Amino acid sequence: MAKIAVLGAGGWGTALAVMANRMGHSVSLWSPFEAEVDSVRRHGQHVKLLPGIAVPPSITVTTDISCAAGVDLLILAVPSFAIAQTVEKVKPYVSANVLIANAGKGIEEQTYRRFTQVVSDTLPEAAVVALSGPSHAEEVGRGVPTLLVAASYDLRQAVRVQELLMNETFRLYTSADVIGVELGGALKNVIALAAGICDGLRMGDNTKAALMTRGLAEIARLGVSMGADATTFAGLSGMGDLIVTCGSMHSRNRRAGILIGQGVSPKAAVEQVGTVEGYLAAETAFRLSQHTGVEMPITETCYRICYENYSPREAVAALMTRPACAERDEGWL
Repeated sequence: MAKIAVLGAGGWGTALAVMANRMGHSVSLWSPFEAEVDSVRRHGQHVKLLPGIAVPPSITVTTDISCAAGVDLLILAVPSFAIAQTVEKVKPYVSANVLIANAGKGIEEQTYRRFTQVVSDTLPEAAVVALSGPSHAEEVGRGVPTLLVAASYDLRQAVRVQELLMNETFRLYTSADVIGVELGGALKNVIALAAGICDGLRMGDNTKAALMTRGLAEIARLGVSMGADATTFAGLSGMGDLIVTCGSMHSRNRRAGILIGQGVSPKAAVEQVGTVEGYLAAETAFRLSQHTGVEMPITETCYRICYENYSPREAVAALMTRPACAERDEGWL
């Protein structure tokens, strides 16, 4: 039995805490919000984000971040806007060489750092592993078979996370391509938002399949330009995560996109759905594409819809009438 602390008591963090608790680990679940902690304790579940999934009393739900002291594994499950402050807050309570699995998917605004970079910049001696793949919290919480990838520059650390968390319903593969695994998990949120917009516009299966395929191509182009292994994007944190996020109503990105396609303003859609990483990542990914000189037409279009009042219907027409080119001119696979 290991001692595990999960920082972030949203749907994903709660699901991971419940899953680890089922394995017999000693689990603490931290939230900075007293009201959230009180609600989970009172109802025995996260009523708002993970209804129907029991959070047993054996899980310590707390606002005291010192619960991370002396743990065998620290799991980060916080959104992009909270990653830096959370790592800074937990720093006094963890040992220098603590094992950290980052389960959040996103890129930090302003700095464009990947989440493992944020962690390593604050805790340079920590063993940091990126955890990503097709994983709806609602299904992990219910014990639905789920496969993810654990990535680290030091594969021994990825194996440690694999050994601590893998079970009959939660299978982990290892990878040394941290850049590819993180970018695949973060950037698919933008394409999922675009897929939702297509659904809101009542486009067909043809349109959505093309959007996902070409979206994956531009994610891979950017990833390769930043040092990722091209084949990673054909795996769980690329194609796998893209499929599940673009096709399910569990996806907040897709749900927000549907509202935008139906005529709701992007800001209002985000307010209605909650944290929508694709909305935040659209600007980050667009800026990265400009910085690297990588062409990302779907990402750019999604950015313009979200931040420049670009009409979704006009956006579809513009994408369809781009100059002709060969499909495989990117050479990413």
